[in-house]
Amino acid sequence: MYDPVCKYLVENFSDDFASWLLGESISLSTLDPSELSLEPIRADAIILLESTPPANPTILHIEFQTRPDPQIPFRMLDYWVRKYRRYPDKQLRQIVIYLTPSQSDLVYQSRFHQDRTSHEFEVVRLWEQPFETFLQSPGLLPFAVLSRVANPATALEQVAAQVRNTLEPPAQKSIGASTAILAGLLLEESLIQRIIGMDLLEQSSVYQSIKQKGVQEGRQEGRQEGRQEGRQEGRQ
Repeated sequence: MYDPVCKYLVENFSDDFASWLLGESISLSTLDPSELSLEPIRADAIILLESTPPANPTILHIEFQTRPDPQIPFRMLDYWVRKYRRYPDKQLRQIVIYLTPSQSDLVYQSRFHQDRTSHEFEVVRLWEQPFETFLQSPGLLPFAVLSRVANPATALEQVAAQVRNTLEPPAQKSIGASTAILAGLLLEESLIQRIIGMDLLEQSSVYQSIKQKGVQEGRQEGRQEGRQEGRQEGRQ
């Protein structure tokens, strides 16, 4: 459920992410992963953006992760090779963003190394990032609760106040809904709904769409688990 909201924010507020991740304000347009012959397990997991002239030709590859994944380093190498085959003259910036705190060494890995092959990529651990960084741009606001804060609930209250006081109604709905969904990684839904406001969430098509997608994914996972259990019982 978290991949779609991250993808929505990056694609609709790409300038905010360029300023944060690339350190410069450049225009970015969405690049279809199929351009690189990518077939991800989750279609929303891979976010590709391409710079537009007059900026230097660059492809920004972002992946959001809620948990450590030992396959990340090899996957970054695989994507880089595919990009180079398709766009040899364009620079590729690969950034893995971990959303939730972890003690695993895997969230510190930023390099694939095997024999004489080596490939590096960038890693961002949100819980180490300054809270203030995410208050400066609308598209980054939903990630503020996951940053370096002493009290996520208090941080959510500050973000909710900024959403209400500084954004126009359409943006209030989309940013407020995105904030609510990502805050669910750390906080109880009832608390989130009280702080953000159920009236805003009920009016947000983004919130309703992503929540419905989460329900559908849950049902699909349940069916898959049921089939696997049935096969195991059949073998016994």
